[in-house]
Amino acid sequence: MKEQKSMLFERTLNGVHYSFEFGKLAKQAGASILCTAGETKVLVLVTMTKEPNEEIDFFPLTVDYSEKLYSAGKIPGGFFKRGGRPSDKEILRSRLMDRPLRPLFPKYMRYGVQIIAYVLSFDGVNAPDMLAINGASIATCISNVPFSGPIAATRCSMVHGEFVANTASEDSDTNLLDLVVAETEQSIMMVEAGASVLTEDVVMQAFQFIHTCNMEMLSWQKEIIDAMPREEKLVVEKPVASPEAIQSVTEFLDPRIEDALFNPDKSQREAAEYELRSEMHKACDPSFEDREKELDLAFDDYVSTYVRGKIIHDNRRPDGRKEHEIRQLSMEVGFLPRTHGSAVFTRGQTQVLSVVTLGGKGEGQLIESIEEEMTKHFMHYYNFPPFSVGEVRPLRGAGRREVGHGALAERAILPVIPPEEKFAYTIHVVSEVLESNGSSSQASICGSILALMDAGVPISEPVAGIAMGLISSGSEYRILTDIQGVEDFSGDMDFKVAGSRNGITAIQMDVKKQIVTMKIIEEGLERARVARIDILDQMFETIQTYRPDLSKYAPRLEIVQISTDRIGDLIGPGGKNIKRIIEETGVKIDIEPDGRVFISSDDENGLKAALKEIEDITREIEPGQEYFGKVVRICDFGAFIELKKGVDGLLHISQISPKRVNHENGKLKVGDEVLVQMGQKLTVKVASVDPENGRVSLTLKGVEQQENE
Repeated sequence: MKEQKSMLFERTLNGVHYSFEFGKLAKQAGASILCTAGETKVLVLVTMTKEPNEEIDFFPLTVDYSEKLYSAGKIPGGFFKRGGRPSDKEILRSRLMDRPLRPLFPKYMRYGVQIIAYVLSFDGVNAPDMLAINGASIATCISNVPFSGPIAATRCSMVHGEFVANTASEDSDTNLLDLVVAETEQSIMMVEAGASVLTEDVVMQAFQFIHTCNMEMLSWQKEIIDAMPREEKLVVEKPVASPEAIQSVTEFLDPRIEDALFNPDKSQREAAEYELRSEMHKACDPSFEDREKELDLAFDDYVSTYVRGKIIHDNRRPDGRKEHEIRQLSMEVGFLPRTHGSAVFTRGQTQVLSVVTLGGKGEGQLIESIEEEMTKHFMHYYNFPPFSVGEVRPLRGAGRREVGHGALAERAILPVIPPEEKFAYTIHVVSEVLESNGSSSQASICGSILALMDAGVPISEPVAGIAMGLISSGSEYRILTDIQGVEDFSGDMDFKVAGSRNGITAIQMDVKKQIVTMKIIEEGLERARVARIDILDQMFETIQTYRPDLSKYAPRLEIVQISTDRIGDLIGPGGKNIKRIIEETGVKIDIEPDGRVFISSDDENGLKAALKEIEDITREIEPGQEYFGKVVRICDFGAFIELKKGVDGLLHISQISPKRVNHENGKLKVGDEVLVQMGQKLTVKVASVDPENGRVSLTLKGVEQQENE
């Protein structure tokens, strides 16, 4: 971008002061804009390569969102202070930017484009990711990159029944909705939502609220773009097939296309399409030497047009279903005998194995971000191995797609996970995609819910997910229920909706064309509601509710409430007491500042022993309580018994037995019945506690003795 003087645009929207400043920072980038809301500042940069990469067959767009912890006055935790790979939240927000922007670039462009958003300052109130999307829209519009913008994005929260725009907190306890919608003037381009089981009517009201905000932001963006000096846009010619190539391919495909494309089996359909393309090239290549790409263009256009026509005009999908039909479902719970919970969920040729593992309080995941530091006690992870789609490639760490799909399923399930006071376990769920032909993220939701019920997790109600699609031609369109791979590839919309019988818990929508209206959204939500209730009915036939008991292999968990004054006693000097209990009993112990002590163990006896140790250390000593204590000192008038670490009581000679007691050779002898000696353990009862000095008097009278260990 040519060097220019700094230009500043300011406005107050929804009570927040916004500004966009150009030409001040990063002047060698293709376009640079400093976006501000309140005291939140995001630097957005757009750069394009000088030459195209003609060796690739896709548009090389890279979008990166980076939160600098210094923006919130924080130093990174852990050993490495520089920071490492992007956090899951940064990856999700990179995707949040990418998804609405990508369809607005020419998909046939081979110039590399990179969009970077740096969060430089965060005030804890104003959402930096929304600033990043709106800033990227303006920066790309004024750059030389071909782009069909502008586009605006708004986050809507629902707090105390009121809609609020662009707050930073997505997961507040009082926030019932986190809905992000990105729009152009013509179409909704992206939706991302989490909800606490809200009805379709409430969600549609939130859509309308966001639409008003987005149109206001779009109007201002257009004013800014018109006022800015702009570079001339790069012209990229769309590759088109010649009329001769179109005719040749059409004549070849007409008698063959029906049998190849319309087959319920994915692998057979893909193999037939591949073979058909190969045969087309053999038949047509001699007449189009060095023009084979034209034939591929004509082939792809013909196939897409043919599939769309069949769906719209004949209500016939490639696998033979009608527009509202769900693929065949099958489900099985308790599939893995040694895990804490498991389920296999199959929808058509999409199959997911979900596995639940339960752990103690301390096994949660520590999250560090500019917003907050927290520990997650419910986690869902999604894996998409290459064999699930019949491919061969190295196994690597989770990519952006896996992170995104895992987070979507986690968000859909979270509203029905029991609160800590009801179920204090850490819950870890992994969904392994074993076979995929579309909608594997929604199958993960269904499989995970079944696995959670199999594990005995007391969810408030089951949740299911379904993916809706859209096929359009001119003004005509059909909304498709439960789209598969070919319909996602050839279609115009991927609209995933998850929820229970009572409402929505998550939404994710992406589009390829600017055709999605509020009417389509409303129709899609209703279709999804009907479909998920159908799925929930079939899930109910497999397992009606969560199991009453946990797996015998799951750890047992107990919660003890102690006085906050006793936390130090339990921990002991340098952690001596707590370490000893853990070492002797094999349990895991986590202590909260409010005095709650979480004890988990696979061994029932170890758990009981730890509970008794904790009770003995932390309980107040009161008359009438019994203790199993150790004789630590003997004197002429009795013995001192250690009741717990640091606390002894006096067992006077007169309290040992109603019989006469003799003292000889450092031992106390009660007739021929009771022998008290150093190191011996006795069950004693507290007779009294002196209120002034706390001295404890003990007795053996009327106490039944435990056997020494």
